[in-house]
Amino acid sequence: MTESTREAALVDAFTTLADSLVAGFDVIELLQSLVETCHDLLDVSEGGILLADDSGELEVVASTSEATSLVETMQLDAEEGPCWECFRTGKVVSVTSLDGGDARWPRFARVAREQGFRSVHAVPLRLRETVIGTLNLLRHEPGELNERDVRVAQALADVATIGIVQERTLRESTAVQAQLQSALTTRVVIEQAKGVLAHTHDVSTDQAFELMRSHARRTRTRLADVARGLVERRLTL
Repeated sequence: MTESTREAALVDAFTTLADSLVAGFDVIELLQSLVETCHDLLDVSEGGILLADDSGELEVVASTSEATSLVETMQLDAEEGPCWECFRTGKVVSVTSLDGGDARWPRFARVAREQGFRSVHAVPLRLRETVIGTLNLLRHEPGELNERDVRVAQALADVATIGIVQERTLRESTAVQAQLQSALTTRVVIEQAKGVLAHTHDVSTDQAFELMRSHARRTRTRLADVARGLVERRLTL
């Protein structure tokens, strides 16, 4: 990808994110688009997002692969890792090399290496003092994420965060929590639907997810509605 092509793609990505920030937008689709944009345009191998539910517990809501989901889930189970630390502190956390292990998070380092990752960069989803989750960028190679990509990742995360936690919902914490809880509940249904499609079509869960997204886009249907239709056997693809 040339520099001019990359810049045009970034402009399109920000435009798409901004256009999605309307009443009733699909939080899951927004966050999935965010991690896929990072995967396609930044110097990263995979990406994922952790989002806090109404009790402050983190859940995996978007990822670019099952390997990423596994690493994210392990951090939640162990309550350790750079993404967990990022959420707790509200600050960017980088691990430039996992090859020699990491004394702070040994379980995370081991699982991440087993999945082929050698470095990770965690960016907070934060608006002012409110941290609602983290954007997690994993790389197959050790080393720092370049400064320009760090800025782009933070800017993308900021736009997405504004979309989820708007000014009016900041003043109404119940509305914020209801929206986030709805997103997390929807993700559970999506995971169930992925399992249904993977079984009925004899494909991987990653491929099953792409089938769902393609159908949702083609029919202009919310991804959550497609997933519910599959789980409830009202829809076949």
